[in-house]
Amino acid sequence: MSKIKEILIGTNNKGKYREICNLLPNELKKYSPKEFNIPTPKETGKSFEENSFIKASYFSKKTSLICLSDDSGLEIDLLKSEPGIYSSRWSGEKNNFDLAIKKIFEKMSNIKKDWTNDNTARFICCMTLLWPDGKNYSSKGVIRGKISIAKKGKNGFGYDPIFIPDGYSQTFGEMESKLKMSIDHRFKAFLKIKKFFI
Repeated sequence: MSKIKEILIGTNNKGKYREICNLLPNELKKYSPKEFNIPTPKETGKSFEENSFIKASYFSKKTSLICLSDDSGLEIDLLKSEPGIYSSRWSGEKNNFDLAIKKIFEKMSNIKKDWTNDNTARFICCMTLLWPDGKNYSSKGVIRGKISIAKKGKNGFGYDPIFIPDGYSQTFGEMESKLKMSIDHRFKAFLKIKKFFI
């Protein structure tokens, strides 16, 4: 199978686009849906896998390019795995993650006033690599950790300032991006499809 030379990264999320670009080989030609003025399709799937596939097939059809898309989110045990596939929707129309994080703290406190010892969570990422002929390959990465009692750090994006991965004391928001990207859910999912790019 021939090595992929150019790819459309199926996301309009700046932070996600940057992180996926950084995982891919430098010499690979990368495109963003923004360059083609393509809005993100409605995510009507019931799982990360389904939503990732919806985005990959939609963007690939629109551009006739091979597409790599990801659907990812945060699952908190105390909230029965919420926000899950609705992680970005919790941030509202304007993608305001301060709002989403506030909602998480409020919901956790409503269930348990002191949830500091009941804060296990995980980040999940599903990636789909899809060719214009419909051939596709999916992978999944999971990183476990816990929810911080307060927002910490300015790095990363989304829920990074409140997620502390197991084995570390810093949130993703406090970590150097190089370290975060060598252990996180997106990296783990990418490792399983890396073979198509090298």
